[in-house]
Amino acid sequence: MNEKIHQLLARYEKHIIGQTTNLRLLLCAILSGGHVLLEGVPGTGKTKTVRTLADLLGGTFQRIQFTPDLLPSDITGSMIYNMKSGTFETLKGPVFTNILLADEINRTPAKTQAALLEAMEEKQVTIQGKTYPLPTVFFVVATQNPLEFEGTYPLPEAQQDRFLFKLIIDFPSFEEEKRVLEQMITHASIAKEMAAVFSMETFTTIKAEIEQVKVSDEILAYILQIVRSTRESETIRFGASTRAGIAIGKTAQVWAYMEGRDYVIPDDVKIVVKPSLRHRIQLSPHVELEGGTIDQAIEELVGTTPVPR
Repeated sequence: MNEKIHQLLARYEKHIIGQTTNLRLLLCAILSGGHVLLEGVPGTGKTKTVRTLADLLGGTFQRIQFTPDLLPSDITGSMIYNMKSGTFETLKGPVFTNILLADEINRTPAKTQAALLEAMEEKQVTIQGKTYPLPTVFFVVATQNPLEFEGTYPLPEAQQDRFLFKLIIDFPSFEEEKRVLEQMITHASIAKEMAAVFSMETFTTIKAEIEQVKVSDEILAYILQIVRSTRESETIRFGASTRAGIAIGKTAQVWAYMEGRDYVIPDDVKIVVKPSLRHRIQLSPHVELEGGTIDQAIEELVGTTPVPR
């Protein structure tokens, strides 16, 4: 199965240039059964990144553009009256898919945000009193634009905590951006390689194999020490919850599997700890005034935590 994953990543990187680490972390998140908050300025390929992953996994894909007038039923679905048959029928919303892109989730009111977050947590949707299960593989990627704040409804910290990862899409390097321009301007097509690498059934089998990856007591203690240090540090105002430790442990398992190991090592933890924590903690006011960032605070905490041997 590992060979299939490497094949998928190789094709993924041909389509999405300059985001190698983020691509691996996205795949890590979906294999962990979690969801991702994706932050980046417009034009950095967020939509293409998610759509390409859906194509390569052989899953269904839906995109919702979040706006201030979007209703919860526009996401989950509703009951409609069929005049021909004289009965009510259930019209399922775009949430019934394998991979859902929630574009600019902070542009819709809290009530609509809550409808999506409930589906993410419960893996089911209730329409007019009747409950419908979502697909076994259900993965939400919600995007945010960090530049504009007018007319937005920021996600509260408690709701951000429901996302497994927060990934930052940055601009590519000069050479990588040049390759993107060449690919798009010269219409260099690689559509033939867009065929799915494996089916959703194979994907489910891989998830079962990942559960067998061993996490030793020493690694569990290492993860817990990092999480608890966020609550004790003077640079952090609000520390991470137990859910953060679970997220780090699960994603470290997947990363180890992707690296071809059946056991987790400290380096696996170090790779996933930043995207697992950056949306779950808040800096102290004096650190923010001094220009400190959350990523820097996490790096310092991890650097001062003793590594198990």
